[in-house]
Amino acid sequence: MILEIGNKEIKNRQKKYFQKLEEKNVDISILFSTTDIFYLTGFHFRPSERPIAFYTDLEQNTHLFVPKMEKEHAEEYAVIDQVHCYPEYPGLTHPMEYLKDLLQFNNLKNKIIGVDAKGYSSAKGYQGPDITDLLDVNNIISIKSVVEKLRYIKSQNEIELIKESARWGNLAHNLLVKYTKTGKREIEIEGRATYEATRAMFETLGNGYKPYGSPAHAFYRGQIGPHSAFPHSQNQNAIIVSGYNVVSQAASDVWGYKSELERTMFILETNQQQETFFNHMIEAQEIAFKNIKPGIPASKVEEEVQRYYQENDLQKYTKHHTGHNMGLLSHEAPFFDLGDHTVLEPGMVFSVEPGLYVDGLGAFRHSDTIVITNEGMEKITYYPRELESLIIG
Repeated sequence: MILEIGNKEIKNRQKKYFQKLEEKNVDISILFSTTDIFYLTGFHFRPSERPIAFYTDLEQNTHLFVPKMEKEHAEEYAVIDQVHCYPEYPGLTHPMEYLKDLLQFNNLKNKIIGVDAKGYSSAKGYQGPDITDLLDVNNIISIKSVVEKLRYIKSQNEIELIKESARWGNLAHNLLVKYTKTGKREIEIEGRATYEATRAMFETLGNGYKPYGSPAHAFYRGQIGPHSAFPHSQNQNAIIVSGYNVVSQAASDVWGYKSELERTMFILETNQQQETFFNHMIEAQEIAFKNIKPGIPASKVEEEVQRYYQENDLQKYTKHHTGHNMGLLSHEAPFFDLGDHTVLEPGMVFSVEPGLYVDGLGAFRHSDTIVITNEGMEKITYYPRELESLIIG
């Protein structure tokens, strides 16, 4: 198996991108999104205070605009027609001035410019003018969602990378369970499981494997005992205690592609209250699975899960929607949400993760990664889901 997206597929993505630009009558496009640049060029880079942009010209040539320190890197890896660079940020001349000059090699008069943002943005100290203010043009439109929507439906190659991600996430999760013992701290458990899974991954896949993210890893993210009632908790360096319920997460990046595996588990024993909420969570996830199929709006899946919550007086224990698309990002649109009416299509990849959160007790949430097929859905993650397999320690 080749663990990457090849140049031919990237070129095909660019072709589809140009088709979308033509539909919107866009003559020149500019993208600043790190994820979209990677998707369209195969160039994976570390975003910083130094601006990077992808743009297309009137002749449908593709260009990367990078700092000097990234020039050879981009030339080596990017599927691109031309790489341009600037000396440094902030520099004596601001990088946006260099980008403006490059764009003005095109005749911009009466042309429509499509941008995904007004300018570059970074939390790492970047400041600068919007490119839309520097260009002396009137016809600037937003194309923010164009590439994102191209990413909705995965190719077979992308799906295979996500399946490979799930395999190694499953190994990491097995190791997390193996090392979860009463009296141990979560950081110790996570570190040992992640190290061993990553080492096995590298030894098995060899030099052809590029994470473009994080290799195999598993963790609890602080969701241990009552603290797990915070859905997006952070690591607390907590101690494992008998009777706690815990929520795990395991994954792996393969050429940037991600899967998501989460399980609610119990340390040595359960009580009736825990089992009741666990069984409700399992049933909500089963309802979601049964309703996922192509041709329906994503909101339909959430409607059916919400109906179950209402019938069983569970609304007060819910805090989020049932799932989200994923691929190069762990959370992508569309969503299994009442407000998202995107029609489901074969090739879309989602998490399915209805959750219940009980103050003083903890969280009850499984997350599985699924791909929508012509007939319904296929579950990509496969760690056991039933209660008997999830009493650990």
